[in-house]
Amino acid sequence: MRYQSTRGGAANLSFTEAVMTGLAPDGGLLVPADIPDVSAKLDAWSSLHYCGVANAVMSLFIDDIAPDALTDLIARSYASFDHPEVTPVFTSGELHVLELFHGPTLAFKDVALQFLGNTFDYLLKAQGAHLNILGATSGDTGSAAIAGVRGRDNVDIFVMFPDGRTSPLQERQMTTVPDANVHALAIEGSFDDCQSILKAIFRELDFKAEYSLGAVNSVNWARVLAQVVYYFVGYFRVGHDGPIDVCVPTGNFGNIFAAYVARRMGLPLRRLVLATNANDILARFFRSGRYSRGDVHLSLSPSMDIQVSSNFERYLFYNLGCDPGKVRSVMETFEATGDAQLNFNTRVYDEAFAAGTADDAATLGAIGRTWAEHQYLLDPHTAVGVAVAEDYRAQAGDNVPMLCVATAHPAKFPDCIADVLPGVPATHPTLQALESMPTRKTVLPADVDAVKSVIRDARR
Repeated sequence: MRYQSTRGGAANLSFTEAVMTGLAPDGGLLVPADIPDVSAKLDAWSSLHYCGVANAVMSLFIDDIAPDALTDLIARSYASFDHPEVTPVFTSGELHVLELFHGPTLAFKDVALQFLGNTFDYLLKAQGAHLNILGATSGDTGSAAIAGVRGRDNVDIFVMFPDGRTSPLQERQMTTVPDANVHALAIEGSFDDCQSILKAIFRELDFKAEYSLGAVNSVNWARVLAQVVYYFVGYFRVGHDGPIDVCVPTGNFGNIFAAYVARRMGLPLRRLVLATNANDILARFFRSGRYSRGDVHLSLSPSMDIQVSSNFERYLFYNLGCDPGKVRSVMETFEATGDAQLNFNTRVYDEAFAAGTADDAATLGAIGRTWAEHQYLLDPHTAVGVAVAEDYRAQAGDNVPMLCVATAHPAKFPDCIADVLPGVPATHPTLQALESMPTRKTVLPADVDAVKSVIRDARR
């Protein structure tokens, strides 16, 4: 399998080159040259354990890591999860929830970042090289990335997060890690500021090369690939013979883009129901064809408080006929003006997608209802998805099963849970252990040079 940039400036890269490159030199994202059709293999895969499905899916996109080595990487990546099924499905009546929070930091990002961390370690040891990872997080990516590479001699990781705009527990998960190779950078701004700094630094090719920069954000294809796997697993665990719908709460579009890839591979996903909070740039696009940036609104689901979705460009590449020129034109217009119109006079941009929004009141309502009806506790991000899924099913009026994606353990958001369910504890031993640990972070202005200076000073 070879990889190319969505903007046409890089092509014919191997999987290893794509992983180590992260963001393409032309500012685009790397995508596989082909997406294989596996519809004829689904029956054979349906009885496999999680690692078996992961091996079957990933090996189609990875041909430059020996099969035995890939099997070992996958096994080590998911040995740290606290459930034997890795990503189990909770079912109660018509409620199906794909639990992605059984990894070391209790968030869906662990599924991809445990694999990416082990892959980086394997490749760097083989090359005798050192990597400086630069990431930006709106909440869970940072702690999951840190957990994937902490303590490794051949990696330093620099994670930018918006100071004061992640949950207190999310910040503690990043700032209580004592390993010398971990650098938590609190940026005085929004997540979009963090993401803009990241992209600006990666576009400085001389600096990127001199300091061996790599990416763990979902701009890295390996993260998307690892996420594709759990949609296959979720479909098999629902146990339905025909198509199902999936509802994905998303801000950065990576999680639902992985579902889109699985659908293109032949997995019977009828609708990809995209759920956003008040930061609804993606929902507005799929309703109108207009991609238009607005102000960031703070919400009870902070990891989704995003206006610029970094993985959206990958979707555009496939939607625009794999034409890099069209993608480049759209993205340059959006980057210059904050607005791009792709389709006029339409109510639905892409029939594969449905889209909805849930504000804070709807989020709290979904948490309360789901507990009352199913004795199942949702975190606020998952609750956004469940609220949108309920609305969609009411409008669809059919019996197609809906699989809702649970992106974080509810214990990561105890204040939100307490607001609607004051008598219900939302705790987890992993998080309780953080309360007495010292923290460390570096507060920086939202400035490219300030972040570059920290990377220079940490060189070892």
